[in-house]
Amino acid sequence: MGFVKAGFLSVFVALVLAAGVAAAPAAASVFDGGVSAAELGDSWTIRASAADNQWTGVTYGNGLFVAVSNTGTGDRVITSPDGINWTIRASAADNDWISVTYGNGLFVAVSNTGTGNRVMTSPDGINWTIRASAADNDWFSVTYGNGVFVAVSNTGTGDRVMTSPDGINWTSRTSAANDAWTSVTYGNGLFVAVSFTGPITGNRVMTSADGINWTIRTSAADNDWFSVTYGNGVFVAVSANGTGNRVMTSGELIPNVPAVPSAVAGDGSATVTVSAATGGAAATSHTVTASPGGASCTIAGASGSCVVPGLANGTAYTFTATASNAGGTSAASAASAAVTPTAPPTPAPSNVFTVTKAKVKVAKASILLTTRVTVPGAGRIALKATTKKGTKLTTRCTAAKTAARAAVYTVTCKIGKSGRAALRKAKLTLAVRTTFTPTGGTLATKTQTVKLARKR
Repeated sequence: MGFVKAGFLSVFVALVLAAGVAAAPAAASVFDGGVSAAELGDSWTIRASAADNQWTGVTYGNGLFVAVSNTGTGDRVITSPDGINWTIRASAADNDWISVTYGNGLFVAVSNTGTGNRVMTSPDGINWTIRASAADNDWFSVTYGNGVFVAVSNTGTGDRVMTSPDGINWTSRTSAANDAWTSVTYGNGLFVAVSFTGPITGNRVMTSADGINWTIRTSAADNDWFSVTYGNGVFVAVSANGTGNRVMTSGELIPNVPAVPSAVAGDGSATVTVSAATGGAAATSHTVTASPGGASCTIAGASGSCVVPGLANGTAYTFTATASNAGGTSAASAASAAVTPTAPPTPAPSNVFTVTKAKVKVAKASILLTTRVTVPGAGRIALKATTKKGTKLTTRCTAAKTAARAAVYTVTCKIGKSGRAALRKAKLTLAVRTTFTPTGGTLATKTQTVKLARKR
């Protein structure tokens, strides 16, 4: 039976039930006589196993739970579509199957007994085929990552790792030390293995970027480390001994998913605000991404706003946010409410103008009123002079001029014979009204009073 002897079974069971940890594909856990299904990980319910074997590893893939056992006769595999209802499957051999994983469309299990047959594979979890292991070591854990299956062993001399690109053809690899390697996992681009024992102090962890070349790392304590997994930016390992120190971690927690962003549309852009997530590790930055199109901006810090540029006016956009820190990047938030960038309305042309005091020239048969009008742009200039006697309003003259551009224009208004005749009889008070209407704009008015003394 190799390394897993009766005396160790209760240790594995106590580890899983007390610590509440079951490593993912790298699981090296034992369920002795039953299968537990988690409801959100908080409360657990006993489920009937298909046989009272010593179930040592479980994984999930392609819509199916698969467990393997180190006891039983021809029935050392069970499967379940839901984790509740289990069915016995024929194992490829009655080896002591310790660990099972799923990757690249294949279930792969490893054992610590058998002669040249310590691997079995299945595309569906039901039909299994024996594969030749790279060595007859006590293979204790298997995982999949970065396109390669990796298994670790607690026996062998310098060959306590084997790898396979397909789960079928296996190659021995040099382990970083001849420790009793009990568990291996993959996360964040790194394979990590932990050991139960080690001849050198503080060397019960090894890592590899490719599963082939391994480096010893200093473990946090020389405990009997049994299982390791990766999630939320952190490697977590658990041990079977130690006083108040039976868990060790490596890495930094990834921030929680940010709250739903809010967005305000601009001209070809949007200003997006992201609030800090509730709980979890602090974010050092946020990335906001627009949909459609994928335009983005970055917020430095735990919260704040940034402007997403390059958006098309008239197109509705939603925005998601991710939070990042040294541990990694969170999943994307839910999308914001849609906003539509819009070009600002064209500003009305200016109608601000100035006019000089009217100059008067009295001739024998007429009176000329002349002003100089400064306008800001193209438009129409008009001048009108009126007199009022009682309630009677009399227009004495009008004049108009078209302004082609911003400039100073001279406008002359000629009061004819009747006005000249009136001035012979009495003085006149003229209300001189000058208007400017810019092209495409609104009219503006300036009025001045011009008093003319009686002149025969």
